[in-house]
Amino acid sequence: EEDMYRDAEEIEREKILLCETSSSEYKLSVAPEMDIMEYCRKEWRGSTPVAKRMRKGYEAVAQKFASIRRVRGDNYCALRATLFQALSQATQLPSWLQSEDFAMLPENLLRKYDWIKQWQLKQKRGRKMGEISDEIKECAILLRQKWKNISEIKDPIEKQEACDKLFKNEEEEYSLYEALKFLMLNTAIKLYNDDKNGRRVPVFSWLLFARDTSSDPCQLMHNHLNHIGHSGGLEQVEMFLLAYALQYTIQVYRLYKYSTDEFITLYPNDPEEDWPVVTLITEDDRHYNIPVRMCQETML
Repeated sequence: EEDMYRDAEEIEREKILLCETSSSEYKLSVAPEMDIMEYCRKEWRGSTPVAKRMRKGYEAVAQKFASIRRVRGDNYCALRATLFQALSQATQLPSWLQSEDFAMLPENLLRKYDWIKQWQLKQKRGRKMGEISDEIKECAILLRQKWKNISEIKDPIEKQEACDKLFKNEEEEYSLYEALKFLMLNTAIKLYNDDKNGRRVPVFSWLLFARDTSSDPCQLMHNHLNHIGHSGGLEQVEMFLLAYALQYTIQVYRLYKYSTDEFITLYPNDPEEDWPVVTLITEDDRHYNIPVRMCQETML
């Protein structure tokens, strides 16, 4: 299947890398950290205007972060990078995950909206597809369990090891993305209904439902959410939706926008003060990597 989120040269480079690594290593969804400027020099050696801009962008990020972790470049990478960062710094269970109704969300939504039966689950090897509400409920419960377990780990090294272990378990990892996608659908339905009932909604919600391909939540599911991870990734407006679903501010260094007002973009751009912040890096708004090890002077 064609990968729409990486160019041919990048895919070829990864194939070579896979041949050089052991079978256990290349399954890593989030690669070990490396020095951010070393990574930049390796990736952007040329003298083209684009390469120069990327190097300047990485230099700016390196003022704040010492290292980078490369995220596997499939169509889940925005979800993967965001969730990995959120779990890596989690100290408590978010309020929406504490709700008693959380596990019942798939069943409750399916009761109201029959079209959700056409939700496209990632096929699980060796398992027959059961009732879709049961499948998504399992994913939701897993998300809550993993988030709770990791947030209770006090030692930062142990916490990081637990995150690394989780993102090496392919079946569990992809189940978490199903839960995130379903949360995005639930958030979209709420926003759509709020707007129809005259309540105030964020600007991105108008943009989300102004598209020909997502004029309502049903279309959003069919034409966008069902394709995430299969044949497409998250578009810009869907990054806002993900942020609202998680109640996290997603701060992104958009390297190709270096020296413009959009170099550092916040999703949402008017975040709630009490929302935690996760930081990502992108070179093209399609693939996302993770900056780590905040520089000491920045922390102070």
